[in-house]
Amino acid sequence: MNFLKKTSPFYSLAIFYLLVSVVSRLLLLFHPITQAHFSALDLCKIFLIGSLSDGLIFIVTSTFLWLYLLFLSDSKYAKPYGYVIFGILVSLLIYVSFFNTLLNEYGGALPEIGIAFIGLKTVLFGLLLFFPKQRPKLRLTLFSFTIFLFVLLILQNAISEYFFWNEFGVRYNFIAVDYLVYTNEVIGNIMQSYPVVPIFGSLFIITAGFTYLIVKHSQNYLQNLPSFSAKIKLLAAFSLLFMLALFGIPKLASTENSQNLFANELQANGLYKFYLAFTNSELDYFKFYKTLPENKAEQILSAQNSIGKLNSSPEAENQKNVVLITIESLSADFMKSYGNEHNITPFLDNLAQQSLQFTNLYAVGNRTVRGLEAVTLCLPPTPGESVVKRKDNKNKFTTGAVFASKGYQVKFLYGGDAFFDNMEDFYSGNGYNIIDKKSFLPNEISFANVWGVCDEDMAKKAIQVMNAEAKQNKPFFNHWMTVSNHRPFTYPANKIDIPGDAKSREGGVKYTDYALKQFFAMAKKQTWYSNTVFVVLADHCASSSGKTELPLDKYRIPALIFSPATVAPQQYNKLMSQIDVMPTLFELLHFDYTSKFYGQNVLDKNYKPRALIATYQNLGLIKDNVLTVLSPKQVVKQLSLKLKWNAKLGANFQLEYEQELLKNQRQDLIDETISYYQTASARLKNKAYDK
Repeated sequence: MNFLKKTSPFYSLAIFYLLVSVVSRLLLLFHPITQAHFSALDLCKIFLIGSLSDGLIFIVTSTFLWLYLLFLSDSKYAKPYGYVIFGILVSLLIYVSFFNTLLNEYGGALPEIGIAFIGLKTVLFGLLLFFPKQRPKLRLTLFSFTIFLFVLLILQNAISEYFFWNEFGVRYNFIAVDYLVYTNEVIGNIMQSYPVVPIFGSLFIITAGFTYLIVKHSQNYLQNLPSFSAKIKLLAAFSLLFMLALFGIPKLASTENSQNLFANELQANGLYKFYLAFTNSELDYFKFYKTLPENKAEQILSAQNSIGKLNSSPEAENQKNVVLITIESLSADFMKSYGNEHNITPFLDNLAQQSLQFTNLYAVGNRTVRGLEAVTLCLPPTPGESVVKRKDNKNKFTTGAVFASKGYQVKFLYGGDAFFDNMEDFYSGNGYNIIDKKSFLPNEISFANVWGVCDEDMAKKAIQVMNAEAKQNKPFFNHWMTVSNHRPFTYPANKIDIPGDAKSREGGVKYTDYALKQFFAMAKKQTWYSNTVFVVLADHCASSSGKTELPLDKYRIPALIFSPATVAPQQYNKLMSQIDVMPTLFELLHFDYTSKFYGQNVLDKNYKPRALIATYQNLGLIKDNVLTVLSPKQVVKQLSLKLKWNAKLGANFQLEYEQELLKNQRQDLIDETISYYQTASARLKNKAYDK
């Protein structure tokens, strides 16, 4: 019983954490986005191994609780030790407040945080030192506050995981790491997307209730603080548990090996997944993935690609202006031709009929930075973070560089702050001029949310920019990234038939479509319009979760090239990738250039249909109705693709495929997949993709 009293705060919180984890798993299991069936073995692993993993995670994350409990003592307030310690704290507070310290060298908010922490510690120590009769009450108050913080963090994490699952269908990953970096946009997004006051109000009430129960059960620890020798024994016991947890956590994580992606995610611990994402933002292809001898990989790539070859045309170059519009989160199934019955893209539906429409095109990834990388670098999505967000992201061979070599003015337009997702650093470092929210005058902004100005305001700004460029007697290439079709999906009122405060995905899509209609209406009135080619495509789909690692329907996006005087309307239905759009445009413009692009001109008679799709770690190639997937630890998987025919859709717009493991693997496709990703990773690593 004495041992239980000495560990009551620890095991009380541990039980609470495990109960919250079980409830969280149940909620995620029955969430509508969890589109899978689970075997008895899956369920056992989800709840038994998952709970064991949670217990080990709690041991590691409770280190601060142990340190706090071990330092609770009455002896340190006895004379003269108490006064010596208080004097040291006061001196330290004066030092960090008025002198240059290591915290000042690091800059930012660190000095203020250091002063606040030491100041609070000094005040609390002083109160406990100089008011010994009030010490039990003060200590109980501080103990209750500490337990409150732990309970709050446990519940807050569970709520965060639920909303993250609601958005992406997985535990924490790279996106969650990004959210810590771009806190202004993310917190603003949360504030505008969800009923924050009711949620956090309820959270604090529930936290207070559970804190009361845990404190009531464990406050006996304060009434009889362990002796120094007892604390040494407790510290030894915790250290042993800590080492066991560090060894056991990755071992249990390695059992997340079901063919059912949702089963693996439900079994996993979100905090550990976050840690893995944080420490592995860049994956070394040659360390984690299956490889080929370098010469063989290059030979296979050369047979499929025109890298290093001169692309030339017998016809004269047609230096028309080019406007590339990448639309935020525009899934193919938002458009009427792909089966949408809600009329949320009326303008784009009409524009597609007048354009070269690529009906069988796949985005390379499920993040905006991946889409931007695809149309800018025309490169396969190498493992880890997008090149846009890497340190070595400048002076690359880009579509902008090709245009610049032809005498074009080159710009990147974004309605938000281009600092977000490292876009400003990437595009400015590759020769683009940046037009973003910072370029707007106050009277040019009619509506804005946390992501930036509404797409209508950006459309008007784009027209201003292009009018100014047209006066320079040089062609222009402008890449516009939209923002309005993004949670919280707010936009100006009375523009479309879905209210601006409805905060619905359909509203966000329809408003962006409306803004594009306004842009084209304004563009038609300009002198440069008839001499301009417009390229419109999505950056990625609205959702990336599915029954498999790479669900094809979650990568299918619309794309079109519109230029009445240059490009005849037609539907191009061969399989292709997002990285192929710009090389195809260059062919339509008859550009001569030596290409480093992996993207191909799909109109070439020798084009071999294929598409590249990936997450940050699963790298896929679609070809010959087979999906080949490369994963870390040199794992290779192949799935046969069988079309699920939808009679409501035309032959060029079928979306759904059944994926089944291929019994007899095709080595030629495995080698081709490896050649794409291995050589792309090598080129980036060796700076062979530099301009």
